Amino acid sequence: MIQYRYQGSGFADWRAALEQYTREQLLDMFFQLLRIRRVEESIESRYHEDEMKTPIHLVIGQEASCVGVCGVLTRNDLVYCGHRTHGVYLAKGGDLKAMMSECYCRANGCAGSKGGSMHLLDKNVGMAGASAIVAGIVPIATGAALTAKMRDETWVSVVFFGDAATEEGAMWESLNFAALKRLPVIYICENNYFSVYSPLSNRQPAAVDIFKKAESFGLNSHVVDGTNVLAVREAMTTAIGRARSGEGPSFIETRAYRWRGHGGTGDDSASGYRDPDEVTLWQQYCPVELFSTFLTENKILDASRRQAMETHIDGEISAAFEFAINSAMPTERDLYAHVYSD
Repeated sequence: MIQYRYQGSGFADWRAALEQYTREQLLDMFFQLLRIRRVEESIESRYHEDEMKTPIHLVIGQEASCVGVCGVLTRNDLVYCGHRTHGVYLAKGGDLKAMMSECYCRANGCAGSKGGSMHLLDKNVGMAGASAIVAGIVPIATGAALTAKMRDETWVSVVFFGDAATEEGAMWESLNFAALKRLPVIYICENNYFSVYSPLSNRQPAAVDIFKKAESFGLNSHVVDGTNVLAVREAMTTAIGRARSGEGPSFIETRAYRWRGHGGTGDDSASGYRDPDEVTLWQQYCPVELFSTFLTENKILDASRRQAMETHIDGEISAAFEFAINSAMPTERDLYAHVYSD
């Protein structure tokens, strides 16, 4: 039985919004969506080789929230996230070669081979940290925002997490504190309707929306179509403006479906926890292809431009895999780097 259906309207009402962006901005948004999709597909296609010694959690189907949010951030703004890291890292400007080296547990990985896929870290682009503990990263991101406020600095803290994080006490304690102190933090709830194999309906009351819970704590709170990169970006633009002007925290719930299983590769719907037809239904609302069609219809993207992007991305991915595979393994000495107690 299909439980979760797409509730958005695609890009039907967004033609007027094109005037807010340059042609280059729109093409860049599409490029970022396409790049993340192709990177994830490439990781998935090679994961069976058992050379990437790290668990992976693919972001296929949820790319628009990563691109829409990170597209309005500066390099100095800090981003934190949970275990589904690849899209956030790449959208924030992370180095693909460094990310692949981390997935292959090489010494030159972005976290020095100590984090793997679930703990990408790159201070050069403001990727401040990730945690696989459900909601574990939320208090950390909130504390970072407190730092910014106490130092009277202009950067903003942004944290990504899934719908299951809203079932943890640390989430609501953080929201309460952020609202009380009017902190420059933005909470991004990527609601993909599942926590591992448990649907949202088994975990939370059907009549209570997640974003409304956040609103009750005093946050500026919105829900958006998580397959629509422009809708996400618009909500994020409002939130970042509020944060920078001292108006306090915001909460954005993005709704997009998780096409793959919770972890690893492929669609595991046949195991029985969700209807395979539900996955097929949601694949009609692909954040990459919907935006491609919209841009094509408005004469911003054409077949030759898209093919050029595909070719560029394919070359970049091939180079990143080659770089990672041929990079040096960590040594025993690396075990003692970044250790603060012995």
